[in-house]
Amino acid sequence: MSGESRLRLDDGFERIRRELKLPEEFPRSVIDEAEWVAEVPRLPRLDRTDLPLITIDPPGSMDLDQAMHLEERPGGYRVWYAIADVAAFVRPDGAIDREARLRGETVYLPDGRVPLHPPVLSEGAASLLPGLTRPAALWCVDLDAEGRTVGADVTRALVRSRERLDYDYVQTAVDTGTADGTLRLLAEIGRLRLALERDRGGVALPTPEREVIPDGDGYRVAVRAPLAAEEWNAQISLLTGMAAASMMLDAEIGLLRVLPAAPAEEVARVRRMAAALDIPWPEEAPYGEVVHGLDPKTPGHAAFLQESVVLLRGADYVAFNGEPPAEAAHAAVAAPYAHVTAPLRRLADRYASEICLAIAAGEPVPEEIQRVMVELPEVMRATGRRASAAARACVDLVEAFVLRERVGQTFDAVVIDVDGERPGGQVQIDEPPVVARCDGGRLPLGDRVRVRLTRADPATREVRFTLA
Repeated sequence: MSGESRLRLDDGFERIRRELKLPEEFPRSVIDEAEWVAEVPRLPRLDRTDLPLITIDPPGSMDLDQAMHLEERPGGYRVWYAIADVAAFVRPDGAIDREARLRGETVYLPDGRVPLHPPVLSEGAASLLPGLTRPAALWCVDLDAEGRTVGADVTRALVRSRERLDYDYVQTAVDTGTADGTLRLLAEIGRLRLALERDRGGVALPTPEREVIPDGDGYRVAVRAPLAAEEWNAQISLLTGMAAASMMLDAEIGLLRVLPAAPAEEVARVRRMAAALDIPWPEEAPYGEVVHGLDPKTPGHAAFLQESVVLLRGADYVAFNGEPPAEAAHAAVAAPYAHVTAPLRRLADRYASEICLAIAAGEPVPEEIQRVMVELPEVMRATGRRASAAARACVDLVEAFVLRERVGQTFDAVVIDVDGERPGGQVQIDEPPVVARCDGGRLPLGDRVRVRLTRADPATREVRFTLA
């Protein structure tokens, strides 16, 4: 892809920013406040810089929310999980806080990010960068020998990360048998937690992610399956979020991330689809057990994973102060759950962390936290929809752009979705890995087909095929 092509795509990304009304530069008042508080954070008295914490993030990441140290203890394990203490810098109702409520979360685009907080904080003073002392919400979660949580606490503390690692490094260390200390225990605890997740009916879809990545002078769409190290790392975040939710439910105040169980008619429909695709689903088996072990490279499995994701739609935030909500669980986690581990990138996490810190300290949740807490579900819904729309639009744009000169050509594809009321559906071609609408007669769900590209328009970000 030429430099000129990249410029054209960059123009397309800018149009997406305008269409979705993504925030632009931070107002001067926000920058001024951020530069000031970066120099005068509210630091805790407890010093735990003795903990040999590490961070594990994608290469080049600067907004480091989490650092961990894992150790063995009699009868199990201890998880130390330090979360960037954004509240040490951001004052309620200050300029940064008000701007963050407009942004909700960091939005990622191929040519850059629309950050939740000014970079002087998110990539500097508040980030858990290696070798630097930082304020943190420090979780201590004890697990038994099977990985079950037996105790959890959180307090403010000063911490210092020792190393910044990436997933490839961690995976290689484990695969080659050279992992020790925290990395060895991450694989051990991660596997135990994944087994517990399956036992309680949780769902971790093995679906590869389609993402836009730089490619020389341009961009391309790639399909990337997560490494096992990413799944183990996610389990540490999940167990912390589950501990936070339990703490809030016991105290009868909090902000939960919830996902209702799928309606019975949807489950029945997906069960029929599994039967049609020859995917075993025993009557007593939960959905999570069915998808565990499916291979998205197998056409029938890919189709089932695409179709069955309907069972995991409808995640939301719920704030409560008093009697907990009747529906307090997250169906994919198969337990109550809260977002607390990414406050540099997601607004709700800072408020949920503040609630947990107050509960753990035996103090009332501050009035300013309670006041804003009830507004956050709607804020996070709106900004989450915007972030998701931006991600989809960028993928659609790059797909249309890379195929724009191939209209009329034929491709091998897999039918991954069909319409119930009209002919056609969705297919994924092999190379480049584009998912798009396919017109024509009734498509054989899960089968391989030959399709012809009939439209690839970067202006409308539309790609369409028909059966060849």
